Amino acid sequence: MQHKLFSGQKIFAVLAVLFMSSTALASGSHAGGHGAEETAIGKPGVKAKVNRTITIEMSDNMRYTPAEVQVKQGETVRFVVKNKGQIKHELSLGTEKELLEHLEAMKKFPDMEHDEPGKVTLAPGKQGEIIWQFTKAGVVNFACLMPGHYEAGMKGAVSVVKR
Repeated sequence: MQHKLFSGQKIFAVLAVLFMSSTALASGSHAGGHGAEETAIGKPGVKAKVNRTITIEMSDNMRYTPAEVQVKQGETVRFVVKNKGQIKHELSLGTEKELLEHLEAMKKFPDMEHDEPGKVTLAPGKQGEIIWQFTKAGVVNFACLMPGHYEAGMKGAVSVVKR
């Protein structure tokens, strides 16, 4: 009997480790992919090098104001993001492919917390910021990936003009 109990304890320990690792993923801890390195959409900006501040408001009509922003390649922008709604919203910067992949993860883990520099999730009435350097010309997308919000049209774009 003791042997089976010991074996059961091993199984419990393995299950606990698996649960904790899946909880870490669900909570938005995306190890190995986000830091100060440059990505397809640029890189986290340095506060002391901000060229300008752009305010973006989120609302329960599933829209950003403004939804279209233009910046210059190399510019570091401080986005002040305000949730004017009565429900939680977020602003996530990314390529369309990255946003759609993250949308699928959010469907599985709707309470996922984000600690990446290109994402901010805000409770109703709250304000946050993203400081981002746009190193490449092209389009950088942004969206709210809370379940149902993207599908309702809560998305926008940053046009990065070649310098």
